[in-house]
Amino acid sequence: MRMREIRELVRPRASGLGRTSVLDRCHDMDDLRTAARRRLPRAVFDYVDGGADEEITLAANRDAFRRVCFSPRVLRDVSAPDLSTRLFGADLRSPLGLAPTGYTRMIHPDAEPAVARAAAARGLPYTLSTVATTALEDVAETGHTNLWFQLYVLKDRALTYALVSRAEAAGFHVLEVALDTAVAGHRTRDARNGFTIPPRLALRTVLDIGTRPGYWTSVLRGAPLTLANLQASDSPGQRATVAALNDLFDPAVTWDDIAELRARWPGALILKGPLGPADVRRAIEAGADGVHLSNHGGRQLDRCVSPLDLLRPAREAAGDRLALVLDSGVRHGADIAAALALGADLCMIGRPYLYGAAVGGRAGVERAVDLLVAQLRRTVQLLGVTDLTELRKHGPELVALTPSPLPHRPAGGEDGHV
Repeated sequence: MRMREIRELVRPRASGLGRTSVLDRCHDMDDLRTAARRRLPRAVFDYVDGGADEEITLAANRDAFRRVCFSPRVLRDVSAPDLSTRLFGADLRSPLGLAPTGYTRMIHPDAEPAVARAAAARGLPYTLSTVATTALEDVAETGHTNLWFQLYVLKDRALTYALVSRAEAAGFHVLEVALDTAVAGHRTRDARNGFTIPPRLALRTVLDIGTRPGYWTSVLRGAPLTLANLQASDSPGQRATVAALNDLFDPAVTWDDIAELRARWPGALILKGPLGPADVRRAIEAGADGVHLSNHGGRQLDRCVSPLDLLRPAREAAGDRLALVLDSGVRHGADIAAALALGADLCMIGRPYLYGAAVGGRAGVERAVDLLVAQLRRTVQLLGVTDLTELRKHGPELVALTPSPLPHRPAGGEDGHV
């Protein structure tokens, strides 16, 4: 081998000291997760990363996707796969959306507007949570034309209906009603960490400042951590906090409330929660346009069924009358391909884009999306299909679910490569 060729082999990669270089070294969700864990204080990272009680559902969501086994087709021209789709009258570049997450400003000071801009740049929908840290009108000002709003039905029905009216006035495209929050789930990691929102400067927090100065500087210089959409109706200017969130949820919500919301909302209506076939049929009767199969990422009821296991029976019950959205456990483009083949119209991610946001704000969110879309494109090509319609049509012969998860060990071990 010539000396010049050796120099080419050992030439160091271009690198910098900023967060952009960290994002460049993130090649999958494990890498992004590791980078986020290094960036965030432990209590904040555990708030994002953790689940309810024993976190059985949190692990089961991933295990469900590890049961997927592909049987690809060969000798197909897959040089230009088409990942675009259309949902609720909007064109999407790929079958991926950004799910609602609470307290995004705690992850990065640019908060929900940065996520909305990243979604718009990639041609994807973004769902704003009722418990967001940015007012829905301010998110609408980003110019994203395919915003969804996730609604928690609150004890204060006047406040609930006011949120619906505000979302319509701000131009939100879809209303998504969360059905799995009669009460807040118990998140053991948060309890062990003594975690509060907004974070308090307790002794443990003060010690954490010394190890994460960049994070705390950005938080303290940023806007206050409040639930920006939940202004108390009887106290103008006062904002609710997560500490009182459980008191806001209404455990008495019924199908009658869904009928009332259907009457008030003129656009597409989605019901979000771990809905089985019977509830899918009830959703059709209630006038819903879609069902979002989700167990809240394992953050509400532990030991809950995985949405992937609900997918086939839900599609059989829905037929072509409802769109099916799926989240909880999606960490790879192959997961998206499997879900689409089994009957989903769209997959959503929560934690993956929060990992990206923690590392690099909008650029980090875009990195998370780009990784998943690249993995999806490659998976579709290797499966031997050219578009999503073909993937759905041949799904039963392309995808099988094995009885137990396939063996898995992250390439970089627990800490990844970053």
